[in-house]
Amino acid sequence: MKVRNVGRRDEKVELMMTPMIDIVFQLLVFFIMTFKIVAPEGDFNIKMPIAAPSEGVPDDDQFPPLKVRLRANESGRLASIALGERPIKDFGHLRREVRAIVGDEAGPGSVAENQEVELDCDYNLRFESVIDAITAVSGYVADGHIQKLIEKIKFAPPRGE
Repeated sequence: MKVRNVGRRDEKVELMMTPMIDIVFQLLVFFIMTFKIVAPEGDFNIKMPIAAPSEGVPDDDQFPPLKVRLRANESGRLASIALGERPIKDFGHLRREVRAIVGDEAGPGSVAENQEVELDCDYNLRFESVIDAITAVSGYVADGHIQKLIEKIKFAPPRGE
């Protein structure tokens, strides 16, 4: 049996570049046409506390922030919620209270645009409770649409351990 081309190495293999370029452009067009832009989930306008609180004169058109106090028990679980000085039963009740304050009106010049929430949390409070509080004050879903309440959320300086 004779094996062909055993000793010949002068044959050149050519790559067909045109079909590869065609496939790349087809994939590019496919991904561009099927790309859906969605609202980012969990995108909150949160201001973290600075090292030393600065004193300043507030603007006349600025509302005082709604203070939400979250207390934790020894194990770090949520013990109580308070909006200002009023005790709140749960996060659903907190959402209803905030909704009653800012209303459902949105857009420029609305109360929700200028209103701010300050979260005052215990040091050992679990992260899930903080996220639930942010969710309660930032908005809700009604008829498949997101209704925003308050976008400006800040944290009070941390309390000692």
